[in-house]
Amino acid sequence: MKNSLVPQKTLIITEIAIMAAVICILGPLSIPIGLIPVSLTPFTVFLAVYILGQKLGTISCFIYLLIGLIGVPVFSGFEGGPGKLFGPTGGFLIAFLAMAWIAGAFYDKTNKIWLQILGSILALLVCYLLGTAWLAWQANIQILKAIQVAVIPFVIFDIAKVFVAVFLGKAVKYALNKANLLKTT
Repeated sequence: MKNSLVPQKTLIITEIAIMAAVICILGPLSIPIGLIPVSLTPFTVFLAVYILGQKLGTISCFIYLLIGLIGVPVFSGFEGGPGKLFGPTGGFLIAFLAMAWIAGAFYDKTNKIWLQILGSILALLVCYLLGTAWLAWQANIQILKAIQVAVIPFVIFDIAKVFVAVFLGKAVKYALNKANLLKTT
């Protein structure tokens, strides 16, 4: 939006809000396959960070978490509130901040798709590590059991989300830039 009447800060805040809304809308969509459902949240977090960049994309993720914390049902399965955020699977939600920051560093520093995908997978591994440790602690189960329940069933789905997010993010960001609709670049 190239409009001198609207301050750039306002446009950037709007972009952050739009991506937080995208996460809130798509994040609750999930397929239950056990204790932790397959959700679109990691995909939308990667997409937000790809489009907005490391800092602003992470802020949009943080806003999503705050919205869920106050009880709006934006977490997987249309749940919200402190019980969900700080419950057994809440570590994965909180770890989305680290995931966004790490993936964003790769997206911002290189245009090479293979490095962006590698960075996203690294970010996903950090999310798994933090979320699994939290689950093991909260549910009082052994770490291997937590990995079995919370990581193994999701690896293929999450890697597919990485690929789609990087390729779609690149296309959407290009289109938004071409149309002069993105102020964060």
